[in-house]
Amino acid sequence: MDLFSLSWAALRTAVAELPDEDFTQPSGCTGWLVRDLVCHLVIDAQDVLITLVTPAETEPTRDAVTYWDVAETPPTGDDPLDALVVRLAAAYEEPRLLKFHLDDVGSAAGRAAELAAPGLRVGTRDEVLTAGDYLSAYVLEWTLHHLDLVAHLPNAAEPPAEGLARSREMLEKIAGTAFPASFSDKDALLVGTGRRVPTDAEKAELGESAAKLPLVLG
Repeated sequence: MDLFSLSWAALRTAVAELPDEDFTQPSGCTGWLVRDLVCHLVIDAQDVLITLVTPAETEPTRDAVTYWDVAETPPTGDDPLDALVVRLAAAYEEPRLLKFHLDDVGSAAGRAAELAAPGLRVGTRDEVLTAGDYLSAYVLEWTLHHLDLVAHLPNAAEPPAEGLARSREMLEKIAGTAFPASFSDKDALLVGTGRRVPTDAEKAELGESAAKLPLVLG
């Protein structure tokens, strides 16, 4: 749960420090500008708040790793919800308003996470998890979206090393195999989730595992 707070604070700080012109740059999410991604983060923060106040009485059905579903095809940006995010982001007009909303809702989500008992059972997406597992799953969410945020912004701060390492560990469990030791945590995440095409040398190192990639998480 400490990694949730660390990763989330780092991502929100990175957004807060972006100059206005960066909001119209492309992000690492197909079809989304940086402003669209930041708007999505606002919705993510709302989801965290909703989930942490949605107690469940039944046994957990998922954990931090099995929380994620693996799709067969990458997103195209044409999904109705994705399209809604783009319209919402454009409605903010000024980056400062989007920054304010993320700071407001995001700070609340961060406080709620710190107050949540790790063993509390919560419901989301018709599944039950402990709050600890749910927040651990979001370390991967925050880390991947932090990489998306800075994909085309060389001057922006990158995700914390601890979050990258934990996210790689979770992705390897989802994949059912470890990435080559020569891969940095960042490269393992980018290549593993299809955010970057592997080089020929990387494909050779991946071996048969290359055919199972990318892992499209949802």
